[in-house]
Amino acid sequence: MECSLRNWRIEDASDLAVTLNNRNILQNLRDGLPFPYTEQDATEFIAAMLGADKNGTFAFAITVEDRVVGSIGVFRKDNIHFRTGEMGYYLAEPFWGKGIGTSAVKQMCEYIFQNTDIIRIFAEPFAYNTASCRVLEKAGFQYEGTLRKNAVKNGVVLDMKMYAMVKE
Repeated sequence: MECSLRNWRIEDASDLAVTLNNRNILQNLRDGLPFPYTEQDATEFIAAMLGADKNGTFAFAITVEDRVVGSIGVFRKDNIHFRTGEMGYYLAEPFWGKGIGTSAVKQMCEYIFQNTDIIRIFAEPFAYNTASCRVLEKAGFQYEGTLRKNAVKNGVVLDMKMYAMVKE
C-alpha cells in the first residue's frame, strides 16, 4: 500500500480525531494528548502545525489516496543541537503492518535531508514498541542504545531506544 506525505488541511480534523481516539495508539505516544480526542483538538493541532516556525517544525499528514491515516514530524532541536531533528509519527491502527510507516519515515528523511540543513534525525520509541523499532530499522535508522528508565508513562517507568539516521 502506497502512502504520501502532504501538508495538513483543516478539513483533515475529522480523520485525525478518529485515528487518535484509540488507546492502542496513545499508549505509544508522549503524554499531552487528550482522551477522548475531539475534532476540536484535531483542528487546534492542525492549526498549530500550519502556523509553526517553518525552519523548526516539519509536520505532515500521512495519507493513503489523499485520506489521512497518520502523522509524521521532525522537530529541530536547539543550541548546539540545531542541526539535529527529533522524529515522531503514528498511524491509524487499521494501517499497521502494511509498510506505510516505513515508507513515511523514508519519505520524511529524504525531505529533511534535501530541504534543510539538518544532518541527524533521531527517534526514541518506547523499548516495548517493537513495531516502531522495526519501522525505524527498515527505514535505515541505526540503533544507538537503550535509554534506561527514561520515561514515565501511565505511572510506569519505561526504557526507550535511541535510533538515528545521519546525512551522508
